[in-house]
Amino acid sequence: MSKIAVVYWSGTGNTEQMANAVLEGINKASGEGELFTASEFDTSTVSTYDAIAFGCSAMGDEQLEESEFEPMFQACEPALNGKKIALFGSYGWGDGEWMRSWEGTCRNDGAILACESVICNDAPDEEAITACQALGAALV
Repeated sequence: MSKIAVVYWSGTGNTEQMANAVLEGINKASGEGELFTASEFDTSTVSTYDAIAFGCSAMGDEQLEESEFEPMFQACEPALNGKKIALFGSYGWGDGEWMRSWEGTCRNDGAILACESVICNDAPDEEAITACQALGAALV
């Protein structure tokens, strides 16, 4: 059984809803999922998971949240080489540039993107929830 971490930061609850849908997809696909906020996860636990789903909403000028999520993620980056991951998040403005940049960073780190990233504008609708569940299943 695949052991998968779902790690997220959410300011408004939108990305948290997405994280819960990712976890649901993992469990439905017979994986063993575990949910963490960014402050609960660190590089020492990366190796204990077969795969990791990272979720963060866009902040400021389309960037990752800077006080909790980005420092945690940057600390984990060296351990992502060869690791199967997936990315998700919500945004309120822009066109999703933060996700394209984040995907590029992950590829440069040698991470294996298991599926297409999931983004949604503001609160996740039914289509975004379904996509998050599929993202979770793709990690199993």
